[in-house]
Amino acid sequence: MAAQPVIETRNLTIQFGGTLAVNNINLAFEPFRLKSIIGPNGAGKTTLFNLLSGQYKPTQGQVIFQRKDITRLGPAKRTKLGIGRSFQLTNIFPNLTVLENVRLALQSKAAVGMVFWRSWRSYTDLEDNAYELLKQVFLEHHWSNPASTLTHGEQRKLEIAILLGLDPAVILLDEPTAGMSIEEVPAILEIIQELKAQKTRTIILVEHKFDMIMKLSDSIAVLQEGRLICDDTPEAVSNNEQVQAAYLGGGVSNE
Repeated sequence: MAAQPVIETRNLTIQFGGTLAVNNINLAFEPFRLKSIIGPNGAGKTTLFNLLSGQYKPTQGQVIFQRKDITRLGPAKRTKLGIGRSFQLTNIFPNLTVLENVRLALQSKAAVGMVFWRSWRSYTDLEDNAYELLKQVFLEHHWSNPASTLTHGEQRKLEIAILLGLDPAVILLDEPTAGMSIEEVPAILEIIQELKAQKTRTIILVEHKFDMIMKLSDSIAVLQEGRLICDDTPEAVSNNEQVQAAYLGGGVSNE
């Protein structure tokens, strides 16, 4: 018996002018699994992410999260419900320290039980928890540095730690290795592998590096011109002729 999806789309469609950027997509994301979304440039991957996270409202169709229709909820409300999303560009507070960036996420998550007239310094457990999250992304040695001093790759790691501080049930990772040097990519791969191994969150990944997708994914959804053309295991996707034809030259790209 298949597990109840933690998040799913039903006939999800969005149209910009005369263009169907996402066209009647039905996808189910099982709990504690990692599904990747791939496709050629312009396939609709980031648009689908924007629909899942609430940046866009669909022309038609639904987004269901934990059996509730969240189609009309915005990004802030979806974050509170448990959907965390990273972006292709880093989204951090550059003038705060690395630790403060993560602590703010923990404060936000814990806000219901906090007394706001008390200084955050009285919540030492938040700083301890923030430090532990920095250890998960290999940034503990930078805890006191301004976030602006981190390399691009380190800022991407920090963004993942901030996401973890919000304790989401679903993590949307939009091209986490975008702009990274070759040397920085293995660390991100290790972080995502460890998150997957913990089996505490559902992970949805958009990434262009096909070899990385093959290593990480439990399943892969392939988009082409806004349509879902395949949703299967990594091996089946790799051998699918329609998927191969969707990429330049008829072969699946490693770029």
